[in-house]
Amino acid sequence: MARARASLIIATATVFIMLIVMYAVFNYHNYLLLSLGIIGGIMMLFFIRFEIKTVKTREIVILALLAAIGAVARVPFAGLPSVQPTSFVIITVGLVFGAESGFLVGALAALVSNIFLGQGPWTPWQMFAWGTMGMSAGLLRQFAGMGNLWVLNTFGFIWGFIFGWMMNLWIVFSNMQNFTWEFLVGIYVSSFYHDLAHAISNIVFISLFSMSWTRILNRFKKKHGLLEDPALNQTINRT
Repeated sequence: MARARASLIIATATVFIMLIVMYAVFNYHNYLLLSLGIIGGIMMLFFIRFEIKTVKTREIVILALLAAIGAVARVPFAGLPSVQPTSFVIITVGLVFGAESGFLVGALAALVSNIFLGQGPWTPWQMFAWGTMGMSAGLLRQFAGMGNLWVLNTFGFIWGFIFGWMMNLWIVFSNMQNFTWEFLVGIYVSSFYHDLAHAISNIVFISLFSMSWTRILNRFKKKHGLLEDPALNQTINRT
């Protein structure tokens, strides 16, 4: 399990490095190619999954369904800046189904939702940010307390800001010719209220729906034997 977690972290770091390199090489314009590169990196996570356990067809179906739910949940709130129910869905998937599933659902939810909201140079960064959010939830699910509502709310609140900070990077890297420290600080200061809105919305959705969603997904996982992780079962059941 420790080796699997290390592989997931290495794969995610590889995707991030790929993102930076491709932005530099292709002069920030080939965002479709970037998205395809991110998808290729994400496939590494499924290859790791194949090494650990055979993935069933119905496991792929449930992950695709959850990614679609995350994508669709984002659309009605598009008019409300930084209110992101998608983050709640991704965090829940990571907690219940694990790190690689959380990363996959997070990245696909960003790509699919942008089919409706508009693709752009921000798409691969959203894929990476939401994917990392789901992966971190999956990596932390083994620790006691992750099933506690206060801990989950704190986790969601912090990620509201981390997501915004990661998204600010695409603006910075897209304007490297105009880079100054004042520009960098200005970007992060101006995003504060958007990041705060995301963090607060995470608390709202987690407080209202996390317990019921986690219960339903855990019941579904146990009933159909989906994406089981025996090494973590005892720890998760104690939380």
